[in-house]
Amino acid sequence: MPPRLQALLAVVLWGVSFVATKAALREVSPVTLIFTRSALGTALLLATLAARRMPLVPPRVSWGPLALMGFVGVCFHQLLQAFGIRLTTAVHAGWIVGLIPIWSAVLAGLFLRERFGAGKVAGLVLGFAGAALVVSRGRATPDLLALPGARGDLLMLASTLNWAIYTTLGHATIRRLGSLRATAGAMFLGGLMLTPFFLHAGGWREYAALSGAGLAAVLYLGIGASGLGYLFWYGALERVETSRVAAFLYLEPLVTLIAAMALLHEPVGLATVAGGLMVLAGVALVQRAPARAAT
Repeated sequence: MPPRLQALLAVVLWGVSFVATKAALREVSPVTLIFTRSALGTALLLATLAARRMPLVPPRVSWGPLALMGFVGVCFHQLLQAFGIRLTTAVHAGWIVGLIPIWSAVLAGLFLRERFGAGKVAGLVLGFAGAALVVSRGRATPDLLALPGARGDLLMLASTLNWAIYTTLGHATIRRLGSLRATAGAMFLGGLMLTPFFLHAGGWREYAALSGAGLAAVLYLGIGASGLGYLFWYGALERVETSRVAAFLYLEPLVTLIAAMALLHEPVGLATVAGGLMVLAGVALVQRAPARAAT
């Protein structure tokens, strides 16, 4: 499969995942959903490792970093998004997630001492202004604590920073183990951390109440978004420059918008669209600005 097609398919799978999450959470709890999603995704990734005759168990020295990746990038991250999306719309979630490249640029400036030129600064300001417009829904004086949707948006906003942190934390481990082994290990350990909560709540009892649509949404999230999405994405990264693959992420909020309107019939306000476009424009400015190394 051509690498650019793999990247496009990954972005489509991830874009629709917010819609599937919204649908699944109508029938199961966040803990049950994330545990099941992680288990299905891990099974697919481990099966892929076995098919490629790659070691299933990572080196012992990597267990600590993988556990940290599993907590930050799987357990905590997906719970943030699950609780957040229960309170907001899939459309808002998709737009806000577009901030991840901007957070990555901020972290690069803080920890890698990359200096920001005027273009990057303008992109950062524009991106955060767009996120503020989405969260406030265009209200001049929003009471964020009184708006369930705004609280959900703030949780989604926190998840974007968390994902950028996860990417930074996992960089060395992914380079050492390879993306497939590192992702499989982190997903397995992240799901393992959720097991006590899943068992305590008797989450398996929720499966019997799933409708056909709910079951399809859960399977999509586990096999599609968490399994195939990662396989396609890292397959593209292995064959094409990172910057070219990352450009496909700009399409993810648009995929979410189309899917949410078509499948969930979510309304889309002018402030949401305007704020979302500002986020994308800010991300584009940050990505296109020339890098300036620290002196």
